Amino acid sequence: MDQTTEIINRVLPIFLLIGLGAWIRRSRFLPDRAIDDLRKIAVNLALPSVLFISFLQIEMKSTYLVVFVMMAALCIALYLLGLVLRRRLDVPHPYFPFLMTGFEYGMLGVSLFGSAYGLENIGYIAVIDLGHELFIWFIFLALLLMTRDGLQSPGQLVGSFFRSPVIVAILAGIALNLLGAQAFLYEKPITGGIMATLGFLSALTIPLILIIVGYGIRLDRAGVREAALVIAIRLAILIPLALILGVVVIRGLLDLERPFEIALFTLLVMPPPFIIPLYMRQDMPEEKRYVNNVLMLYTVFSLAIFSIYFVLNPQL
Repeated sequence: MDQTTEIINRVLPIFLLIGLGAWIRRSRFLPDRAIDDLRKIAVNLALPSVLFISFLQIEMKSTYLVVFVMMAALCIALYLLGLVLRRRLDVPHPYFPFLMTGFEYGMLGVSLFGSAYGLENIGYIAVIDLGHELFIWFIFLALLLMTRDGLQSPGQLVGSFFRSPVIVAILAGIALNLLGAQAFLYEKPITGGIMATLGFLSALTIPLILIIVGYGIRLDRAGVREAALVIAIRLAILIPLALILGVVVIRGLLDLERPFEIALFTLLVMPPPFIIPLYMRQDMPEEKRYVNNVLMLYTVFSLAIFSIYFVLNPQL
């Protein structure tokens, strides 16, 4: 198989599955409630299975701590930049700073990276994402809840952190990896069956998530111009930054393998987190419309940018 054919065969399923999701919505093949149920399966079962297996199998290195700190610091810096830009540009939207930071890892980053480069290589982007996850669940969520409800107690934030199936899967995978339990889990009775079950659930991740993403892409044309400002600023910063950090930090400073560069670029071109509408104030319909427009339009741009990048970088 020549390289062009291989690229087409890897990228085309992404768009076909997203297109299938859009068709399901337009044809009313499934109602919104059914898609919400599928989303629960994807987020609470399939995605945690992928991440548990990835962190269980990946070789842990001390240099990953640098990546962890770098990603957390980058997310904080982007949020602070959002606060500054909102004042300087006189942006009327209070949720603008939240749209300037964070990346949709679970519902888009994993599925795109896994479908293009193989689900078995998810560990690379999982390592890149770890510092980002800490930021999302302890800082980003805290700020979102403060904007909606006022101050939150540390206990509430810690509780939300450890109630997340994604976080539980990551921590369990890391812990069992450090204990050297890989062989035991795969080879012993019962645990071997559990690992095989997690493998089956993992295989659901990419098709389920891409169909759900396709189902959810609904653009309000009247709000495209407003949404474009966030997208233009973020991508103007993050595309060059992803390339620079990949060369200077991932390759130069840390001497990590090339797949980590590709994983870093993939994560940094993802849209803001899809959890924003879930935790924002519900008495602001215009603001919610604005946030949803940004997320959906940004998703379209992310798909296009990732596809171009994959064509230029088809191999890990």
